[in-house]
Amino acid sequence: MKQSLLGGLGIAIFLALWEIVGRTGLLGISWPPLSDVLEMLLDGNRLPMFQRALGATLESTALGYAWGAGAGLILATLAHLLPLLRRGADRLAAVVNSVPSIALGPIFLVLLSRESTPAAVSSIHVFFIVFVSVSSGLQRATTAHRDLFSVLGADRVRRFGRLELPAALPALASGLRLAWPAALIGAIIGEWFGASRGIGILIINAMQNFQIVLLWCAVLLAVGASLVFYGLLTLLERAAYARFST
Repeated sequence: MKQSLLGGLGIAIFLALWEIVGRTGLLGISWPPLSDVLEMLLDGNRLPMFQRALGATLESTALGYAWGAGAGLILATLAHLLPLLRRGADRLAAVVNSVPSIALGPIFLVLLSRESTPAAVSSIHVFFIVFVSVSSGLQRATTAHRDLFSVLGADRVRRFGRLELPAALPALASGLRLAWPAALIGAIIGEWFGASRGIGILIINAMQNFQIVLLWCAVLLAVGASLVFYGLLTLLERAAYARFST
């Protein structure tokens, strides 16, 4: 409770400083007052534009999140069950993570389509986080527990389903929480490669036309979308730790 109050107080202070700095012009025209940003963001004439942009970005983020999380989970599981694949899977994940997403955008644009590129870039951001989280989580089961299952006659698959997978769920939940902001960033970057709408397009248009307030509106939309789902996934993580943590 105390931490929540302190967090809320910190946010309130930040927002107040934002307004003061914007009104006094301490950082120039590139830092508009918060009230001006909120006024544009809530303007009835512009609201449909913001809603369409947010909806498009969330759709791409959700698709990329699902693809990346699924791929990371499957590869980590296969590498755990088939030790011969483990070294190759680790190297594959490391290579994928080492390639800048901004360099993958043009490749996805050629292989896929303009509308699919944001989700594809987003999935790359998610894949490595989930792969590492699940890989580490599958190692959480203690040797004593593994020996007990072996004594009871459990085969490799049963031990995985009854012991190792439940033990990995808290780590998976942590990975999913951390992956959401990365997925959103990936979708916004992917939109820069020709998507028809989205927060990334708002950012590009605002920068090209030097619309500073519009730029900050796009930033607020992205931050809000990130924080809301991050908070929900934090609740999921806490539930997983409460239920499955040993």
